[in-house]
Amino acid sequence: MTLIQAQTDTLVKLALLYDDREAANICDWVLEQVTGQKRIDRLINKQATLPEEQVTRLQQIIAELQTHRPVQYVLGEAWFAGMRFFVDESVLIPRPETEELVEWIVTEYGRQDKEQRTRSILDIGSGSGCIPIALKKKLQHHQVSSIDISEAALSVARKNAATLTADIHFQQLNFLEERNWPALPVFDVIVSNPPYVKQSEQSAMAKHVLDFEPSVALFVQDEDALIFYRKIAAFGKTHLGKGGAIFLEINEALGKVTVSLYEQEGYTTELRKDLQGKDRMIKAWL
Repeated sequence: MTLIQAQTDTLVKLALLYDDREAANICDWVLEQVTGQKRIDRLINKQATLPEEQVTRLQQIIAELQTHRPVQYVLGEAWFAGMRFFVDESVLIPRPETEELVEWIVTEYGRQDKEQRTRSILDIGSGSGCIPIALKKKLQHHQVSSIDISEAALSVARKNAATLTADIHFQQLNFLEERNWPALPVFDVIVSNPPYVKQSEQSAMAKHVLDFEPSVALFVQDEDALIFYRKIAAFGKTHLGKGGAIFLEINEALGKVTVSLYEQEGYTTELRKDLQGKDRMIKAWL
């Protein structure tokens, strides 16, 4: 099988699963990982014959994709803030809107103040480690900590931090249990992309999300959809330093009620839309 034959065959099969643009992007991503060649190199060498092991690997990947397993899990990698992260089914696949949350924080804390102050940042819900690692890489003079209930997720996050040389303090902790809060110090910045999808919203979600991404990181009960936001608001009362702020990714359908929750708790808030025009993140401060 030549490179051009591999590309044509892969694209035809992916077109049955994705729209044309996404199929083309995934095809390029898959072929680059399998062959180790960039697109331009594959064009130049399009008549080159693929080694048998590469053909076998390509067939394995296509077979996995045909089960609707996300390409990020199939390839074991996802890109976030210009960096390659290892991912598996124990963590959510990083999303572009979460990058916007990170950039908001970086914009506000990217410059040291006159006192050359080092700020402390807590990320609640480590997942792949994309948020704390991106923040540490962009705000190297600040201290970053991250907590997660899942040891499997923390294993992934620690692996990414080591690979990307980011000094993060990771800790396994069930944040919803308030008895665990005294184990944490006061922070200048608290950030989280907590579970916020209501159970009733599952029917509108794609099969590859429902069947493969960790439900514990996605869903909350309808009757208490803002449980993590309530807990973080309460936590901030005792663990947010003077002049500090909370940054949160939110359910696009619950922007106003989330803002209302924080304002009722005495916070001042700012609600922001993402690049798609959806209510996606808030900042809250006392």
